[in-house]
Amino acid sequence: MTLIDTAEIYGDGRAEELIKHVMADQRDRVFLVSKVANNHVIGDGIALACEASLARLGTDHLDLYLLHWPAAGAAYSEVVAEFESLRAVGKIGAWGVSNFTVPQMEDLFRVPRGDRCATNQVRYSLADRQIENDVLTWCRQHGMPVMAYSPLGGAETSLLRDPVLTRIAAEHSRSVAWTIRDGNVIAIPESGSAAHVKENSAAVRLRHYRHCPRSPTGGAREQPHAEVRASWSQYRFAGVTGR
Repeated sequence: MTLIDTAEIYGDGRAEELIKHVMADQRDRVFLVSKVANNHVIGDGIALACEASLARLGTDHLDLYLLHWPAAGAAYSEVVAEFESLRAVGKIGAWGVSNFTVPQMEDLFRVPRGDRCATNQVRYSLADRQIENDVLTWCRQHGMPVMAYSPLGGAETSLLRDPVLTRIAAEHSRSVAWTIRDGNVIAIPESGSAAHVKENSAAVRLRHYRHCPRSPTGGAREQPHAEVRASWSQYRFAGVTGR
């Protein structure tokens, strides 16, 4: 319950500045995630964007740094090299991607060290289950946890107004347990108040397994970031500052 997810584009950087004040002197208690925009992947753009995010966040490292969206025409080998350079000097603990399809993930894994990708952050909820047909299965097969944003469907859906789901959520105070039910998904719902955070945390107790939960570090492939993936079992929810 101490993961914070943000991005350089949220509020044009103001979200990261806000998080600096939220963390105050508690940086060591936070698993901090930020994202680089896909128009910053040319040349040393990722390194420069990372430095700017670190400055706004008031920290010397990110626990996880994601490419926010696939970058059309960008060479994944160069993107991976930039991420790996940041990891080598301790600016980031691990790196990953967001909104990648299965073909894009496969392209990424074909380049040197592309399999060091720690996660794929994608939209997933009862209202949008598309990733169950492809991305979720692919990531599970590769021992990679998925980060699910908008686990309540987002403002544009009617999920939050569904009378049956609303009643269940009200009775059990469990709003996102369904999303994390298989143990391979980290949900990042908005957490705008202390009460909301407590409600989200209760979902962990409601999780049920129809099968034995798969370890985030399972699978035959060597896991370059196994220590990061394994640690995520305690970071099921995040305070999302915007999307």
